Amino acid sequence: MTQADTSSREHFGSRLGFILAAAGAAVGLGNIWGFPTQAASNGGGAFLLVYLVMILIVAFPMLVVEMAIGRSGQANPVDSMRSLTSNPVGKFFGGIVGWIGLSVPSMVLAFYSIVGGWLICFLLGAITDVFGLETATAWFKGFSVERNLFGTLVFYVLTILIVQGGVKQGIEKWSTRLMPALFVLFALLFVYIMTQAGAMEGLKHYLVPDFSKVLDRKLILAAMGQGFFSLTIGGCSMLIYGSYLSKKENLPKMAMSVTLVDTAVAFIAGLVVMPAMFVAMQKGVQIYAQDGSLLSSDTLVFTVLPLMFDSLGLLGQLFAIAFFLLLTIAALTSSISMLECPVSLVSERLNTKRGTTSWVLGGLIALFSVVIVYNFAAMFGLVATVATQYLQPTAALMFCLFGGWVWSRNAKIKELEHGCPEFTQGWFGKLWPAYVKFVCPILVATVIWASFG
Repeated sequence: MTQADTSSREHFGSRLGFILAAAGAAVGLGNIWGFPTQAASNGGGAFLLVYLVMILIVAFPMLVVEMAIGRSGQANPVDSMRSLTSNPVGKFFGGIVGWIGLSVPSMVLAFYSIVGGWLICFLLGAITDVFGLETATAWFKGFSVERNLFGTLVFYVLTILIVQGGVKQGIEKWSTRLMPALFVLFALLFVYIMTQAGAMEGLKHYLVPDFSKVLDRKLILAAMGQGFFSLTIGGCSMLIYGSYLSKKENLPKMAMSVTLVDTAVAFIAGLVVMPAMFVAMQKGVQIYAQDGSLLSSDTLVFTVLPLMFDSLGLLGQLFAIAFFLLLTIAALTSSISMLECPVSLVSERLNTKRGTTSWVLGGLIALFSVVIVYNFAAMFGLVATVATQYLQPTAALMFCLFGGWVWSRNAKIKELEHGCPEFTQGWFGKLWPAYVKFVCPILVATVIWASFG
């Protein structure tokens, strides 16, 4: 890629815009749905403690690698990976790694948008419920093929409309509106739930660690996997957003800001969901089985919380609207980054118009989602498992190996010294190159091994 191309590349307009967009890409259902569920299944406070440690020692150093590769290449994932080395064989394999990486967001989007569609339907169902439209409410909350199809397509249209606006006018503009809305809704929900009976008990379960569980192997692996997915390591979004980041910015600092915002959202989600579960238990909703395991962990958001809202009358219905709006926002801030990955590749390689590209590629992935909707039982779980348990960690491992071993130490350090000239003076700068080369691949391999276990 020539220098002329690089300088004409669109960049984020502000630091805050980048941080909120990148954190938005990371903040998805994994934080608001996955994290509290994992915490509830793995001993609350103990899980939270291990998770925070894992974010710092596994996810953050790898986030810096992914963003640095993107900013160094100033291009889509395939061309950025190829630009890390001048060796033809290295370039060839770099391209393959880029394509594997690119398959992750496309495949995740195919099942993620179906879940996004459910959220939109539950949101609409909560609205029709307030107005007493029983038939419409039953349809929106029911699980029919037609309803799933409707929700999925609406979710795609919203995603495509934001992505076609480009980096500043689409992604940044909407992230800086949607992310603060997310925090405000969370705060309101938290204050409200804490006034309910049983909430304090849930809060205690979440915040007070049982230290006897901290070294449990299953808990450590669950926390490592969750930390990994919550920052979408290996999902390509961070690489592509890194490529829109100006060379003047301090990259490790930006990566830390994204990590902190993302972790804050997961933490706050736990503050809302965990007490809500205990409130629901007070109201007679069964959450834990006899052996202490979580019932319906994967559908917690769609079963337990609506039951709690239902038991609270009109106020509960209004909070159901706020809650599903919150989840829809979180899902959208992630889906726009997933669609951005293939859109940037095609529009850069073929010089196509962004609007047309967004609709064509969004439409193609949507077709795959439609096939999943019609063969839900056979395909949904399979696609989700392949994408998140196998493809994404594999892509992360490849990015890590390439960033650690193929990309020369000097080039890496030079990239990070843009915007942070004192990088090598600090302990992070001294440790990071070796850490990414030796420690990160082992940690990622462990996550992959645990998912087969």
